[in-house]
Amino acid sequence: MTPLHSAVEQAQALIDFERYDQACALLSQHLAEDPGDTRAWIEIGHCHLKMQQPEQALAAADEALKLAPEDFYVLILRAKALTSGPNSSWRAAEPVLREAVRADPQHWYGYTMLADAVCRMSMVRYFQANGSRKPEPHEVDLVYREATDLAAEALRLGPEEIYAHEIAHQIATFSGNTEAGEQLDRAILRLDPTHPEALARQTRKAAEAPGVKAPRAADLYATGLASAPDSTELQRGLDQATYRMLRGVRWLALLCVGLAAAGMDLFAVEGEVQRELPLPLGQRLWDLVPMTAIWLVGALLRYRRRRAGVRLNVRSLIRRRRWARIVVAQAAWAMLCGLLITQAPWAERTLPQMLFWAGLAPTFATLWFDRHKAMTQRGSR
Repeated sequence: MTPLHSAVEQAQALIDFERYDQACALLSQHLAEDPGDTRAWIEIGHCHLKMQQPEQALAAADEALKLAPEDFYVLILRAKALTSGPNSSWRAAEPVLREAVRADPQHWYGYTMLADAVCRMSMVRYFQANGSRKPEPHEVDLVYREATDLAAEALRLGPEEIYAHEIAHQIATFSGNTEAGEQLDRAILRLDPTHPEALARQTRKAAEAPGVKAPRAADLYATGLASAPDSTELQRGLDQATYRMLRGVRWLALLCVGLAAAGMDLFAVEGEVQRELPLPLGQRLWDLVPMTAIWLVGALLRYRRRRAGVRLNVRSLIRRRRWARIVVAQAAWAMLCGLLITQAPWAERTLPQMLFWAGLAPTFATLWFDRHKAMTQRGSR
């Protein structure tokens, strides 16, 4: 192997520290003096890719191809440049990647990128031939067979490479192979326990399993976020679970309103004599006991058992989301109506009955409408 020029070595060090503009300037100066340095063209091409300049990266790859038309790394650079930016073309990259695999049939990366390209182009060719119709179950294996085989070879050559697992998972997802997708997710998490996408998929699966309530789902998402704090998918899941918890609080308030109505026989029942009004002070104070128990057991204790991330997100969500504030306000309004019903020394039942319906109406008016607000509404942090 030809030893690297000192300028290329310095540029590699700058790239490692993400100082791409300085590395690019250094390589440009070196190439002006020695335009035949293939490795320098490769490195400057990668600098342009890091700086979101795919056209310049493609130009660098073309210069390197003139010097080494069968070099694996030059071909990979050209494929990356072709698949980057707004004008990316996997169609043009596919033959380049096939050349890269022929240039180095023992390198896992070429098989991985080629599997990605073949998967994408297989879908494109199928839709072009069949319109917008999705592949039938018996056609799926045929459509994705080559991509699956390439991904399997990439995994064989690079069993510890996360990128190979990611592309294999993508192909398994497109082909509807959920079992293989699950296995690949577990393999990814063994290699990288903080992998955001795999962690989000596994957490979502556990949180959406039958019988999992909102508090438990919130704990699962909070646990995932502790490992991958930058995952927007996990944060979205935690917000949704937290919102479901807040919606559940309204039922506690409505239950208190119902108990308040029952405590003073607000509505006549055939065959039963309603209590005389106003209720004694002792009776009115006693009506607070079941309400307090409901909130202690149903809300406070449940809230305190949640992970710290869930408790923090409850306050954060109320600040960030309008509908979270609305459901909390509805619960507070219902509780206020319930307290007024029980604690005021009413001489007649007309006003308490109006308060009863006023406590129920705002919640029931939006009960189904706001169900999916956590999924459709985004709040600023």
